[in-house]
Amino acid sequence: MAKKWLILAVLLSLSVATATPSYAQKMRPAEPEIAAKAWILVDANTGKVILERNADDQLPPASLAKMMTTYLVSNEISANRLKEEDEVLISDNAWVLGGAKTDGSTMFLSPRTRVSVIDLMHGVIIQSGNDAAIALAEHVAGGEAAFADLMNQQADMLGMENTEYMNATGLPAEGMFTSARDLSTIARAIIQDHPQYYKIYAKKYFQHNNINQPNRNRLLWRDKSVDGLKTGKTNEAGYCLVTSAKRRDMRLISVVLGANNDESRARESQRLLSYGFRYFDTKKVYTAGEILKSNAKLWYGAEEYLNLTITEDVVLTFPRGSEKDLQANILVNEIIKAPISSGQELGHLQVQLDGETLIDIPLVADKDIPKSGLFAQLVDWIILLFTELLS
Repeated sequence: MAKKWLILAVLLSLSVATATPSYAQKMRPAEPEIAAKAWILVDANTGKVILERNADDQLPPASLAKMMTTYLVSNEISANRLKEEDEVLISDNAWVLGGAKTDGSTMFLSPRTRVSVIDLMHGVIIQSGNDAAIALAEHVAGGEAAFADLMNQQADMLGMENTEYMNATGLPAEGMFTSARDLSTIARAIIQDHPQYYKIYAKKYFQHNNINQPNRNRLLWRDKSVDGLKTGKTNEAGYCLVTSAKRRDMRLISVVLGANNDESRARESQRLLSYGFRYFDTKKVYTAGEILKSNAKLWYGAEEYLNLTITEDVVLTFPRGSEKDLQANILVNEIIKAPISSGQELGHLQVQLDGETLIDIPLVADKDIPKSGLFAQLVDWIILLFTELLS
């Protein structure tokens, strides 16, 4: 027999002084046309996609691949398999492929010297050093090919379906690709999983070997709300930029791939961020532990009613001015029988906007409730029997 639900629809109303929905909709302009091969704009907290174009196209990652490199190193440190102060031997291979004599970005490491893990992290993130990325890869996995395998395993775990890594640097290699959507995924992971190392992305300069290099992300100087992430450029990939910025309580991530020049990637990223912050909001509409359905009927229980709650905050991203159109549907099992365990799933909370479901999460019991005595159970059984016969 199919499960039956009791459905309660309530209108969510957030106490925010904004324009009415109809006015807000009229005043929101058309989506900006971005001068790039692919792009995406997402909310870092909710993962809501605000804008996208060709977001799943497979394109060369250039130095944006280094985001995964530093994410893996951060994982190693968090797992206590690596320490910030550990010294890494700079191999001849790292110097030849990524050092001062190459045409690529470099930390200017000296071969056969030792440099700390945390300094190499700065060199990869701020200076985009190919030599630093290779050195870290060799230290963690014994070689760059083995490290690339770890990168791909991690990409799979994060759900990056259009990404394949061949090296730790993003230097051109046959069969290596990524997508704008996947890059927003790894950016979210960096921000959420390793905030202490994400702070490095906001630094404007880093000095090594008496060479002080600037961060290539122009927006760090132009927009005080921007605090990351990474630039990339090869002839094949064009000019690329993954950016994150926080204004009020809202953090956005933009990805621009295949722009024509350095100025263009910064300008187009700024346009995406400005659109998102101006015309969208991200707000918490429910709090974990909040009772969303009280006095739900309980059969055969030591208590006649129970309360239903949620185990996590509900945070939503939606067009500014549309708060009054948010509708919450509470779906509860029509017949709930004891015993009940705290956290037991007994329904769903759905929040919709203009027919689109923004979130669908379980409703759970807020506490344990055992069965009642045998006589009370018999009474409930008789009532339920007649209820079902009459329905």
